[in-house]
Amino acid sequence: MTVLVVVLSACNQTYSNLRRAEDRLIANYISRNQLNIMYEEPEADYVWAEKDYLKVPGYDNFYFHLIERGDSVRYDTISDTRIDTVDLKIMANDLIVVRYKQFELTEYADTMSYWTTLDQAYPYEFHYLNTSDCEAVGWHLAVKYMKYPNSQCQIIQPSKLGFDVDQNTVTPYGYIMKIKVKQ
Repeated sequence: MTVLVVVLSACNQTYSNLRRAEDRLIANYISRNQLNIMYEEPEADYVWAEKDYLKVPGYDNFYFHLIERGDSVRYDTISDTRIDTVDLKIMANDLIVVRYKQFELTEYADTMSYWTTLDQAYPYEFHYLNTSDCEAVGWHLAVKYMKYPNSQCQIIQPSKLGFDVDQNTVTPYGYIMKIKVKQ
């Protein structure tokens, strides 16, 4: 009888069962926080409300919220005039410097903070679109939608778009991220 219970318990932990539990956890987080889910990317000048999240097309359960747009052009701070017309969009292989907070999607979630030098001496760095530097595809997607240096966002990232350890444990996370581009 004990062997049957162990076998049945092991069967309940299949990857597909873990993924369904992950989908429910993400749905519960969205519902509990009353997030407004958008299914099309808003216009470039759209002002994101606090609970506006884009369900990123082509990715299951990946949600993006822009907190701060970042620097799209350079300005002379003394005269407040534009000093160049170069679009500062982040390009492939740019070195991205990230400060972030990671939180679980459960109701009373633990939060890991890597937001300041008091939390972590050095920020996380990776080359944009180079998954050998950063395997978390969700982070590359976040940078794609942030578009510019000095942007800040919040994402809901399913495990399959996360870091290897997240994929292995089928654990989704939320992240608040702020980025810079290292010159």
